[in-house]
Amino acid sequence: MGDVCELVDIGVNLTHGRFDRDRDEVIKRAIEAGVTTLILTGADSDGSKAALDLARERPGLLWSTAGVHPHQARDWSADTTSEIRELAIDPRVVAIGETGLDFNRDFSPRSVQERVFSRQLELAVELQRPVFLHQRDAQTRFLAILRDYRDSLVEAVVHCFTGGREELWPYLDLDLYIGITGWLCDERRSGLLKTCIRDIPEDRLMIETDAPYLTPRDLEPKPKDGRNEPAFLPHILRHLAQLRDRDAGQLASTTTAAARRFFRLNQGANQA
Repeated sequence: MGDVCELVDIGVNLTHGRFDRDRDEVIKRAIEAGVTTLILTGADSDGSKAALDLARERPGLLWSTAGVHPHQARDWSADTTSEIRELAIDPRVVAIGETGLDFNRDFSPRSVQERVFSRQLELAVELQRPVFLHQRDAQTRFLAILRDYRDSLVEAVVHCFTGGREELWPYLDLDLYIGITGWLCDERRSGLLKTCIRDIPEDRLMIETDAPYLTPRDLEPKPKDGRNEPAFLPHILRHLAQLRDRDAGQLASTTTAAARRFFRLNQGANQA
């Protein structure tokens, strides 16, 4: 990569069907681009199991999370609690989530989302695992629930942050990490985010692709199928570095250090 060090993509939906035809090649391209650690997102029970299965195939390169996205909260049951707990005990599972609230699309009833969010925060406290958080159009309730658990949580990251100062500062007050995606590279939608991108403390800043979603709009050449992948993470990093007036290599080092610290990737307990 030349100007940057090895990178950590903290959010990759590698179990998604859009990767079925060439998953190994996607991983190879990521490594060639300098993205040498991928955190695979679990969005429901089956997806969390699949993410862990992939992580077991590539120890040291792939890690996973275990959780239920608010879109799937309606499917949570007593069995789900046991399933997520059992998965999270595995040292390759480095966070609980993706969990949180999404009042934009309401694929699950809001009261159910809130209950399932609380249950997963309880699991994170019980197992002393970080949490990988999703919030969309639900900040008031999201913050109210999160505050009840924050003192007992080891760490938490708001993944795919797209808001402005009104959203960011309450997160920083709770000492949360912030995940930045290719949303930053979309001139149509990133205006609010750009107003506060320099406000994020560097020791709380991490980067992610959220692949196959959120392909950077300004990427050249554009992927023919429009699919995002981890190999594009350096593009996001360079865009972020420019907006923060930072050297890309230095920012790579700090975001990688933050991710390794957050997910405890340097601890012996997490070495597969």
